[in-house]
Amino acid sequence: MKQLFIFVRKEFYHVFRDRKTLLMLFGLPIAQIVLFGFALTTEIKNAKIVVADYSKDIVSKQIIDKIDASRYFDIEKSLMSHDQIEAAFKEGKIKMAVIFPENFNKNLLHTNKAQIQVIADASDLNTAVTLTNYISSIIGDYQQQMVKNVVLPYRIVPEIRMLYNPQLKGEHTFIPGMMAMIMMLVCVMMTAISIVKEKELGTMEILLVSPFKPLMVILSKFVPYLIISLVNVTSILLLSWIFLHLPIKGSILLLYAVSLLFIITSLAIGLLISIVSQSQQSAMFGSLMATMLPTLLLSGFMFPIENMPLPLQIISNVVPSKWFYIIVKDIMIKGSGFGAIWKETLILVGMTVFLLIISLKKFKIRLE
Repeated sequence: MKQLFIFVRKEFYHVFRDRKTLLMLFGLPIAQIVLFGFALTTEIKNAKIVVADYSKDIVSKQIIDKIDASRYFDIEKSLMSHDQIEAAFKEGKIKMAVIFPENFNKNLLHTNKAQIQVIADASDLNTAVTLTNYISSIIGDYQQQMVKNVVLPYRIVPEIRMLYNPQLKGEHTFIPGMMAMIMMLVCVMMTAISIVKEKELGTMEILLVSPFKPLMVILSKFVPYLIISLVNVTSILLLSWIFLHLPIKGSILLLYAVSLLFIITSLAIGLLISIVSQSQQSAMFGSLMATMLPTLLLSGFMFPIENMPLPLQIISNVVPSKWFYIIVKDIMIKGSGFGAIWKETLILVGMTVFLLIISLKKFKIRLE
């Protein structure tokens, strides 16, 4: 045990001497939280729009005020000409135009029906759909306030409730995904590069022929990155709570336990990559291919797995970050306990055991 402690301390010295490694280990989580929490969000805020109010009545003004009060829209100015609106769209100055026709309030009072024309720039389809949904929601909310005290025959009013994320914040999706990506990058890449570096320098063979057992060599490489990864988990949770106001609704101990399991899974992947790699460059490239792309594309973090073709849905089941993402989302956002995540946890345990057995066996064959 004393020898293990000495080698773990040596590994920590290697980590803290390299400033680039330190920047990757501790700067990467902060940078990604800032980017995905504030910049790369699915929410659209302060979209520039124009309003053409040909009616200029009390109802149109109230709706415009309601739109202007929303954090989603920023009314640039009121354009009265269709040619001006089209020119603004072509120049890219606006994302949407809202047009109130003449006699808007009169038509609403006399015929119980009035139209509002909403024109969106569909060259960016996702933005256009999102903004039209926002504006439809605002208009629908105003309509509900108008008819609150009016008894209408056969009136059907849907009552919509958004569970777990009533404000529809993008952080609820990005933070669990960021945790999975950061853990995979840090554990897999750093472990693979660290072991391959020893192989390149010829010191790994010296360690293996020493009285120090091969298993202890692997543990001495694992322990520093395991501790650093747990520190990263803590920093991510603190940043999310302080700056993004994302509370942890479930058990923190359960979240740390599952994170520890996923870290060990990632370390096993890093060990496996280090075995098949002959250089640090190939280890880094293999780590990126094995961690970043599957996490982005096949974990459900960026794209819904249900919308993918069946072969990709099947392949996604062998991506550990998919199961970790589901578990973290259930614990943090839904407040679920172990009873709701035991299947995903069992899958991760199975993956971890399988990867560790294969990695240890291959490690002994290659370097014994």
